Amino acid sequence: MRLIEPLGLCHGPPAEASLAAGRALPLPGGGSFSLARLIDRPDHEDRLLPATEIPPEWRGVLTRLQQGPPPWAGIAAGRAAVMGILNVTPDSFSDGGRHAEVETAVAAGQAMAAAGADLIDIGGESTRPGSAPVTPAAEQARILPVIRALAGGPPISVDTRNASTMAAALGAGAAIINDVSALAHDPRAAGIIAEAGCPVVLMHMRGTPQTMHRHALYDDVAVTVTEQLAERVAAAERAGIDPARIAIDPGFGFAKDGADNLALLRRLSLLRNLGRCILVGMSRKRFLGDAVGEGEPSLRLPAALAAAVLALERGGAILRVHDVGETVQAIRFWRAAQFGLR
Repeated sequence: MRLIEPLGLCHGPPAEASLAAGRALPLPGGGSFSLARLIDRPDHEDRLLPATEIPPEWRGVLTRLQQGPPPWAGIAAGRAAVMGILNVTPDSFSDGGRHAEVETAVAAGQAMAAAGADLIDIGGESTRPGSAPVTPAAEQARILPVIRALAGGPPISVDTRNASTMAAALGAGAAIINDVSALAHDPRAAGIIAEAGCPVVLMHMRGTPQTMHRHALYDDVAVTVTEQLAERVAAAERAGIDPARIAIDPGFGFAKDGADNLALLRRLSLLRNLGRCILVGMSRKRFLGDAVGEGEPSLRLPAALAAAVLALERGGAILRVHDVGETVQAIRFWRAAQFGLR
């Protein structure tokens, strides 16, 4: 697979100046890049060169990179969005048990909407490392009353690997499916999504929540994640899912160690090659705490906001977070500083 990694990223007035001087090429969302790494894995060839000197035989890859993703789930291309995390579970790594009661979960979802959430992601099964699976029946008992109560507000995404839960959630008012297995866990899942015509998030993970720690072995984590997500996107399209309805998630913390996660964040722009909306979920995760020496997940907000800004600069479009209001404010300031927008 051929990939172009855009480097020397600029936004706002610096991007406009570099483009006007003929020293850079444009990226979707108002950015530019002045350097490019050409990656050709079959030939094990990596080349670093000025972006304006990308050779003609790479023009097809360049066109795909620069075209950018279509609008996804009602979110315009190029606009940063916030997805609030609402775990209706007793054992999620950060907020397990806080929203186990329907009334508490509904109130939390309403607060996220008031704080500016564009989407709300509801999950009834923890997929943290080492978590135990739950039955689809138990999962549905947790989430369906919450979905029904919150339907009519921001679009609801359902974090599930199970086809029967997907169907039940869509019937209850959910609009989006977010599958950490990228539709590999349940063979019926792709057909349900294709028939429903709903947006879907395909996340990168190796193994299962119980075994993924044994699969954090990569020669080049950013390239491997991009290639494996490309395979899952192709499989979804073969199953009849509309390409414009597919978003991708690199799966921070899933079958990746701390160094892998940091490398993946630094090189997130590689995922632009797939031409999909990029969802990023790093909120309160362990690698943030390891990097700053904070063991308590709820105290990792400063690191999470810094990581969110880095993700936006590299092409992340949707930030999946626990702290909605704070993230909305960080996005507004980033856009004001970079583009002079409010």
